Amino acid sequence: MNKLVFFISLLVLLNFPTSFAEPNEILITFSDTMEQVEFDGKWTFGSEWKASSLETFGVNKIRMAHQGDFIYVMINQLSDTTYNKGSDKAMICFDTINDKSVVPNEDDYCFIAILEGKSVFTLQGGSPFPFTSYYNKIINHDDLLAIGTMSDGNDRYSKIPHTTYEFKIPIEIFGRNNVYGFYLETFDASNGQSYSWPEVINKTNSIKIPPPNLWGEIISIDKSLPEFPLPFVVFTIMFLSVIILSKKLNYGRLRINIH
Repeated sequence: MNKLVFFISLLVLLNFPTSFAEPNEILITFSDTMEQVEFDGKWTFGSEWKASSLETFGVNKIRMAHQGDFIYVMINQLSDTTYNKGSDKAMICFDTINDKSVVPNEDDYCFIAILEGKSVFTLQGGSPFPFTSYYNKIINHDDLLAIGTMSDGNDRYSKIPHTTYEFKIPIEIFGRNNVYGFYLETFDASNGQSYSWPEVINKTNSIKIPPPNLWGEIISIDKSLPEFPLPFVVFTIMFLSVIILSKKLNYGRLRINIH
């Protein structure tokens, strides 16, 4: 009985991202397997990122989860099959209080991984200079990881080598919230094209970072479950159905024993 309830609960949570997400929202899931991720910049073994939410931008994939003190993000850029070491890159940005400001301020952060690069870059809003998109480069957190490389035969989506990126972001950098503003961008140096989530963002300058008021959102479903009436109702109905079914089965067994 307890195992059945746990299974149904887990099934509902893992299906939130595709079932209940609104446009420009990613429902981030809790996962107890993220500590097993090998941070080598690619999908390393079959189940590595499986217990995470999934979002697409074009043909490309975003996997996301949180565990303990970290947010984990994987970008699978199937559209980029050329190897441009030191030029291809991926950037993820968080509006940590989701105030959707027109000009980024100190609660806005971006993290940049370079393909086969040795360093990760951390940007924080609050700069007075428009030519830096109002961001300052700051010292990286000691536990921050961001790695990019080419995929191999273990990739879940394609056997054709393509750029992939893995991020491990310490939540301590910007604090815990149920909702963050979120923006993602990758750059393919072979064709000079940028690809972004949300896809509706119209970039007039490939170097500039769009302001937070144009970003999407990531939502922590395990902390915000009561905020979502439909998923909560679905979960409640399923949970009560299991209890009612169990009682009926037990009642049936009792009648058989009596007779």
